[in-house]
Amino acid sequence: MKTINFSRAVRNALLVFVTLASVQSAHSYSKRGYKKIFLWDGIKRMETQVRDTVLFEPDEKSLPASESLSGKTAVIICPGGSYHHLGMSHEGFSSAEWFKDQGIVPFVLQYRVAYNEHHFPAMLEDIQMAIKYVRENAGRFGIDKRRVGAIGYSAGGHLVTMAAEFGETRNELHKLGVETSESLRPDFVMPIYPVVSMQDDVGHRWSRKSLLGHQYKNAEKGFSPLNPFGHKYSQQMKDEFSMELNVPEDMVPVYLLACRDDPVVMFENSVRLDEALSAKAIPHRFVVYDEGGHGFGMKNGEFMRRTHWNEDLRAWLIEQNFL
Repeated sequence: MKTINFSRAVRNALLVFVTLASVQSAHSYSKRGYKKIFLWDGIKRMETQVRDTVLFEPDEKSLPASESLSGKTAVIICPGGSYHHLGMSHEGFSSAEWFKDQGIVPFVLQYRVAYNEHHFPAMLEDIQMAIKYVRENAGRFGIDKRRVGAIGYSAGGHLVTMAAEFGETRNELHKLGVETSESLRPDFVMPIYPVVSMQDDVGHRWSRKSLLGHQYKNAEKGFSPLNPFGHKYSQQMKDEFSMELNVPEDMVPVYLLACRDDPVVMFENSVRLDEALSAKAIPHRFVVYDEGGHGFGMKNGEFMRRTHWNEDLRAWLIEQNFL
């Protein structure tokens, strides 16, 4: 009989409580130097989605200081939250301030999640729409279209990796009648303590359920205590959304960071992604810390004081010619 790790369960419950408590209304950030862009405004068949997808673009006062009028790097920031909710403050806008200080133009994406009854492909549609918007408006911000990256935390890490892996093969915007000549793939990605796998042994089940919802057309019927509704996802579906199994030969550069003591998303997720990237000789850096946990984002907390990942990330961006 399988035993339950109560200490792990308690930590998970506390983390969920703290995360939900910290999720703030996106409305408050319009006064902090960011302008709301409703990406689906005016798009046919997407009228009901307009309020749930918001890209926060920096206003003139929030743009990074730079003597150059062109050639800047941009980053789209995808907070985590198990594809159920979003940690807009500590993973979204805190990160935006850090990137701005590096001279990078930050955009914070409030993508659709299960809390508002959205499942795949809504999230991929949103980040592809955000990439399209940033590239089509690159001139206004002095951005080099070939230097548009994305950082994601936890489930957001899965999203940015998926955008990189599927960007050349799954044009979700075309299916909606939205056309663009711009690439929908980011030029580099930074998954931080990411959800990677959808496999039963290491996958984060809440993220999987929130991402895939009740898409049981490819699922098998069956009952288990972890699945009281009597369905389980097919192996085909789990493989399709396991990022370690879908790395393309021309994958973009990756900065991957995780902690061995992560109590929420198993560290093995990042190990498998690192192995998959290494197997195909994809330029990447895998940064590992023994302690740090999960959900620290870029807030000035204990993790920042005990580590050097800020400096290491900056060094990697310079090494990859994005700074």
